[in-house]
Amino acid sequence: MDFSNVPFLISVWILPVILAVTLHEAAHGWVAYRLGDRTAYMMGRVTFNPVKHVDPFGTLILPGLMLFLSGGKMMFGFAKPVPVDIRNTYNPRRDMVLIAAAGPASNIILAFLSAIAFYAVEFLPKDVDLWVAHNLANSIRINVILCVFNLIPLPPLDGGRIAVGILPRPLAMRVAALERYGMFILLGLIFLVPYVGDVVGLNLNVFWYLVGLPAEVITEFIVNVVGI
Repeated sequence: MDFSNVPFLISVWILPVILAVTLHEAAHGWVAYRLGDRTAYMMGRVTFNPVKHVDPFGTLILPGLMLFLSGGKMMFGFAKPVPVDIRNTYNPRRDMVLIAAAGPASNIILAFLSAIAFYAVEFLPKDVDLWVAHNLANSIRINVILCVFNLIPLPPLDGGRIAVGILPRPLAMRVAALERYGMFILLGLIFLVPYVGDVVGLNLNVFWYLVGLPAEVITEFIVNVVGI
């Protein structure tokens, strides 16, 4: 990694990360509010103010570590989860699905908007256009990855909550019971399984197959649709 480029790399990654996670969490809160739950609204979380959503580790430290470890090629992060009391909604089982889906949906929308914004880059002053282009490209990547990652059907991720909402009740209860172990399972899949694979000489990069590969397909789709 060329450390002379660190300030530039940070400047073209940090804004897309903050915008992506802020919009993601604000979308959860806004949909919950519209469906009858005022919990996030009363706590000031139905807002696009990043300060309300930033998590010191997930929004700042983790992205920085990933940027360093990937040699400036990748950054990923998360914000403080928006509090939702599903009991306050009009139709808890249905509304849980809608609230959970709002986050990933907002990221896909932002990815499309970032792609469309590329058409304005050619009208910007020289040097500024390169910086903006990097921000927009990273915005597409981050938002698509955030969407796909959160749709993994494992609580406490959005995909897990969607699964609980649409599966038959007996199966939904089994999936819901995984929530207490969900983050440990994810960390194991992302870090432990690939490590074991390296030790035994196998490619067990589960994160790539679950998130990286689908994200590449979706990114290519967005780029082709927008025509950039």
